[in-house]
Amino acid sequence: MNYNNKTLAGALLFIAAAQYIIAILLAQAVYPNYSTSLNYISDLGVWGKPSAIIEDPSAILLSLLALISVYFIHHEFKSRVITASIVLAGSGYLLAGIFPENTFLVHGTPVIHVIGGFTGFVFWSIAAIASYKIIRGPFKYFSVILGVVSLVALALYFGARPSYLGIGAGGMERMIIYPQLIWMIAIGVNFLSSSNKEQEA
Repeated sequence: MNYNNKTLAGALLFIAAAQYIIAILLAQAVYPNYSTSLNYISDLGVWGKPSAIIEDPSAILLSLLALISVYFIHHEFKSRVITASIVLAGSGYLLAGIFPENTFLVHGTPVIHVIGGFTGFVFWSIAAIASYKIIRGPFKYFSVILGVVSLVALALYFGARPSYLGIGAGGMERMIIYPQLIWMIAIGVNFLSSSNKEQEA
């Protein structure tokens, strides 16, 4: 079977996000007294916690697969905005995965982790919105919605006066990340299905 750029990009993005969602669920299960409202996802990757052996490798794998997918996405669509957004997003999450929140502290702040995480938050949202131009069918609108939801949650989370809308810091962080992961899975399926139709045609 001939696997084209779109097929390979779709498979990589689907696997990247799907395995990370599963890893988060598993890591939460082994983290003592974990609260999805009060605890950050990053808490799962703290060195010394039993969940770190699940969370950190999975976050790194997510990033690496996304970065590899960029090669195929760029060759297929030639979109500088999407290419740059995924490179920056993947690189940001890679930094956050390699340097958990209890490493490289500056006045109590995990600088590298925060910079990496924030970069990923911003540019995965931009990638979702920008994908409007390369997607056919109704999913293009859902991509924009997912990206906007993530950016709004990001603004609430990092605003001058953070607002968690009653779902806690951990809940609001998930409102940033989960739309991005859903988008990665959905666009992966979109690429795979449209690629199959093109090959049949």
